[in-house]
Amino acid sequence: MNRSRRASHALVVVALAVVIVLAGCTGAPVSDPTATDGSSEAPLDDAAEPATANGTLEVHYINVGQSVSTLVVGSDGETLLVDTGHYNDDGEHVLAYLRRHGIERIDHLVTSHNDADHIGGNGAVIDYYETEADGIGAIYDPGIAASTRTYGEYLDAVEEHDVTLYETRAGDTIPFGETTVDVLGPPEPYLEGGDRNENSIVLKLTHGDTSFVLSGDAEDDQEAYLVDEYGDRLRSTVLKAGHHGSSSSSGGAFIDAVNPRVAVVSSAYDSQYGHPHEEVLRRFADRSIPTYWTATHGDIVFVSDGATVSVRTQRDAPTAPLALRDGDPVEPGTSDGVAERVQITGDETVAVADGGSETPEGGADEGSTAESDGGLELARVNADAAGDDGANLNDEYVVFENAGSDALDLSGWTVADEADKRYVIPDGVTLAPGETLTLYTGSGADTDRELYWGAGSPVWNNAGDTVFVTTATGERVLTESYE
Repeated sequence: MNRSRRASHALVVVALAVVIVLAGCTGAPVSDPTATDGSSEAPLDDAAEPATANGTLEVHYINVGQSVSTLVVGSDGETLLVDTGHYNDDGEHVLAYLRRHGIERIDHLVTSHNDADHIGGNGAVIDYYETEADGIGAIYDPGIAASTRTYGEYLDAVEEHDVTLYETRAGDTIPFGETTVDVLGPPEPYLEGGDRNENSIVLKLTHGDTSFVLSGDAEDDQEAYLVDEYGDRLRSTVLKAGHHGSSSSSGGAFIDAVNPRVAVVSSAYDSQYGHPHEEVLRRFADRSIPTYWTATHGDIVFVSDGATVSVRTQRDAPTAPLALRDGDPVEPGTSDGVAERVQITGDETVAVADGGSETPEGGADEGSTAESDGGLELARVNADAAGDDGANLNDEYVVFENAGSDALDLSGWTVADEADKRYVIPDGVTLAPGETLTLYTGSGADTDRELYWGAGSPVWNNAGDTVFVTTATGERVLTESYE
């Protein structure tokens, strides 16, 4: 894994007195750490050559109520976490989600800005990964302090564990395997005298021909800067609406520059601020942009292979912007798995048959959706081995069946989970119509109908996971979730 990184600034951190926590994203800046020599080089290559990508990129918008946290998992398992939820739960929902998805290390922790509803779990996440898991690679911060207890706890954790901390500005990039991560903001000098929202770290993730804009709490001034600086280079497949869907963000000019295929809003169902605001939803509606809301869709996961984006949610709720509130609320921390709803291709958005029904743990649901190549189906999942999972790995297994009429040559096909743990099927493995193939997690001698992953620890998450199967040429042929 490549953990080298580029940043133009070394963040100067200042110990702050403990004061009352400021709720929401409306507090004025308190202090401005010194920053120098920001890069003026504009990111985003203007070249018109077709983009390519190997492997998949996952972007998880975690349901954290009136807050935001986004997990990005690269094709090689590298991880990037943007924000950590609200201060009132100390990152509990984020940590539970990360553990549920088998995330053992945070390679890049990005703080979009230092308001307490975005860094609420920073201290807890740093403490957990530095003491109980495989650590934090580096932290990226816009460099504008906040006089809150939450911010102090964040800096205390950075200092206690000696985590590398970069002040990050427009023109920086974060190395991330097959995916390009460009930092579009904040600029040098800061906007609006150092207002925290208006100087959010804004990222554009580009994976093949697909892309994602993560806009933090950028409001009208930073959006105007972004449109002026980058223009149509902002164009992306997915836009996370700024500032939880506040009317101060997601202005018409910015939406038009990004021109997203879908939008995502992260806020509470009963938001005390009324997020998402009607004006924002109407802007999306006027442009016919389907919108996903963590409050009614739950956890939202986009999986890109570089050409197609699979959209997966915990609940099948309305996506017409003006009908979002017709969906039922999903409580933060709900641990159901996600199911595929639509696929976004180069020129169209296609609904998945049967709504991508979720699959219960222990066996495939007849209503579940599996993309198949000639009839490959997931017949059974036994994720919860008897006794200690780690000591009984061969009681954890998945069973595939050829439900088609032609034999399948599975040579070189890849089986993977949501954490991108991968197993490549050996050459010469074929599956006749009606036959099944069992893949055990542990070690053993392969036979025609039984294969052994050889993993040293459990693969399939007991609380829910997704089984992916990809051909040797990289074509996704099966995607099925269970809970």
